[in-house]
Amino acid sequence: MLNIPTQSFPAPCSQQRVAPSGQSGRSKVALKPGHSLMDWIRFSKSGKDLTGLRGRLIEVTQEELQKHNTREDCWTCIRGMVYNVTPYMDYHPGGEEELMKAAGIDGTDLFDQVHRWVNYESMLKECLVGRMATKATTVIKAAMPPPPLTGLAPPVPVAPPPDKDSRPRYDWFQTDVTVHLVIYAKRKIPSSGCTIVDLEAGVLRLEVLLGKMSYMIHLCLADEVEGNVSVHTAFSVGKIQVSMRKLAKGKWTSLGQPQEFHNTFIRKKDRAPHYRDCVLVSKTEVNHNTHVFRLQLPRGTVMHVPIGKHVYLKALIQDTEVVRPYTPVDQSLTSASLRSSQESDLYLMIKVYPDGVFTQHLNSLQPGDHISVSGPEGTFAVRPLRDVTDLYLLAAGTGFTPMTRLIQLAQQELDTIRKTRLLFFNRREEDILWRSELDQLAANNERFQVEYVLSEPCEGWTGKRGRVDESMLQDFLDRPEGSRCYVCVCGPTAFTELTVGLLKQQGFSEGELHAFCG
Repeated sequence: MLNIPTQSFPAPCSQQRVAPSGQSGRSKVALKPGHSLMDWIRFSKSGKDLTGLRGRLIEVTQEELQKHNTREDCWTCIRGMVYNVTPYMDYHPGGEEELMKAAGIDGTDLFDQVHRWVNYESMLKECLVGRMATKATTVIKAAMPPPPLTGLAPPVPVAPPPDKDSRPRYDWFQTDVTVHLVIYAKRKIPSSGCTIVDLEAGVLRLEVLLGKMSYMIHLCLADEVEGNVSVHTAFSVGKIQVSMRKLAKGKWTSLGQPQEFHNTFIRKKDRAPHYRDCVLVSKTEVNHNTHVFRLQLPRGTVMHVPIGKHVYLKALIQDTEVVRPYTPVDQSLTSASLRSSQESDLYLMIKVYPDGVFTQHLNSLQPGDHISVSGPEGTFAVRPLRDVTDLYLLAAGTGFTPMTRLIQLAQQELDTIRKTRLLFFNRREEDILWRSELDQLAANNERFQVEYVLSEPCEGWTGKRGRVDESMLQDFLDRPEGSRCYVCVCGPTAFTELTVGLLKQQGFSEGELHAFCG
């Protein structure tokens, strides 16, 4: 019997696909009736043999995998596990052509390029053929025992000595009633926030996001502490201090026992997302099909989602894990100031689709119900905006969500941005999200302008009509002499790809564009 390894989902390198210059994402195709995600879940649970192996799991050689490369017999490998995806062809939102690109080969890289966040193991578990045969050199390496874990001796709380190594390091100190963990990042820390702390059942997990890198502390604490955690960051010197109160007075001989991935510094995309159990506090209607879901983090969690980042929500629906990415918004577009980095609640603006498996599940939740939420994901960086004079935002539908906090940032923190303009595409007037707040902001702030474009307007509509095209963008985008422009795009895949292509035709460079693609 095979020892099938378990994996965290989404995949360890999972993130919503965000491309700095709008590289092509997956194009969805129209599926046949009866071939939705829920239909696939039902079909995969029907008891039919989807692998052709009558329930057996086998080891698959490279030569064997290559034999299964046709539409009628299609196997592929993702992270060492081989799946017979033939039954899934007609259910694949990207179409048969996209799936066939991975036929008979290791499709991990192709999968990661398009939709790394998809929980394929749960989706395709009934299609699992087995695992790839492991090379002897890999087996020998895997058989090497890990170094033994040891307790951590309490170091003296002094300033870190000069160190040529750029890896962050940590220290700790204590009093009779408190214990403090100090991270020395060895670089300046973005003011938008980059530290996620989870304290649960005596286990402390701390992740510091530093650009594309992730530094983690993971410890089972030596003794009991109270459930609350406080985080203080000295951004300019790159120092983070996490403080906890002991339940019992006294001195600890060590901080605790190291857990998996403790004191590691790796690429963020290679770190598996960590989920915590959040509570739905409220659900506020935005329009006829969109709500703002307010989620409360656990008591021992401190997490600030930086501007332009997203989180994953995860739920078990009919025994299948379903994961979706969403970008947090603030409680109000016209709030007096950006919310504190200690704000404990997440606000997610989500459109509920009539046939949406995940959004229908979300919509069925009542205040007090629970949902799993990951930490921040994505590659957007605020730094390129620091020197921008003109910011242009092109959004379609719920592609508006990442723009909300960008608008606030431009108005409240970035004085160099002289003008922020939003071109907002929707089908009908009643679909426009936060229209009254956008209009109010434009009326009260001469640095912000908004225009609406409807593809299915009513007769009385006096605004722009149609869909994004070259002439519309030429009218909207103004590049005064000496200006430094930046454009952000978000919406359905087809909208984003078309818009980015048009922008490049108008002379916008790679460094002047950012496309949020999901």
